[in-house]
Amino acid sequence: MDWGLIFNSVNLLALIAWAALIFLPRWPALLSAILYIGIGLLCLIYMVGLGSVLTGLVPTDSGGADFTTIEGVRAIFASDVGVTIGWTHYLAFDLFVGLWIARDADGKFISRIIQAPILLMTFVAGPAGLLVWLMVREPAARAQGRWN
Repeated sequence: MDWGLIFNSVNLLALIAWAALIFLPRWPALLSAILYIGIGLLCLIYMVGLGSVLTGLVPTDSGGADFTTIEGVRAIFASDVGVTIGWTHYLAFDLFVGLWIARDADGKFISRIIQAPILLMTFVAGPAGLLVWLMVREPAARAQGRWN
């Protein structure tokens, strides 16, 4: 497999999904496409890559997958397949969190102007964007009298 091509493809897929999430109107069909096509495809690519490593079909530089030690994880990420599946994991989860933030913010009537930098932060540094969203979200949820 050409892991460089797969790496570039997942990056492009995530970038398109993020751009749509931030800049386009949030039509139900668009949000479904981001969820089922964008995130779903990233998850599928991740699972195929991880399965390939775990079954030994695609060996890492260390010859196998060892998630039990820091040295083993370092060896996995020292290979193109390891970097690609690790990066795809981040892209899928960050996009899922971004989609949740966008839907949650829309439901709480929080301006897209406020959402955009939080979504960009989530795209670039997932947990930081999520933390900022949780801090922004709390007063809005409290004002609505609901926590969901």
